Amino acid sequence: MHMSSESLLVILFVGLVAGWLAGQIVQGTGFGLIGDLVVGILGAFIGSWLLPQLGIHVGTGLISAIVNATIGAVLLLFIVRLVRGGGWGWQRSWWRR
Repeated sequence: MHMSSESLLVILFVGLVAGWLAGQIVQGTGFGLIGDLVVGILGAFIGSWLLPQLGIHVGTGLISAIVNATIGAVLLLFIVRLVRGGGWGWQRSWWRR
């Protein structure tokens, strides 16, 4: 399999944007530049597998790839937060008051 440098740049761009957006949506889970990139790329794999399984088709193009990857990255961050014991975020702050 041969991947052009343009394809690699698009994958990295989509992963970075999706990871950053997911970090903004799921506040308190910023992983830095490299971490956001990894979360975004893993989210793209999750979103591209899960959404068609649910019958959801976002479309084609760069924007739909970012939306798809962001949805997958948000799901990944929720799972990571639950596994690490962080809860959903609001539970902790409410309990400490």
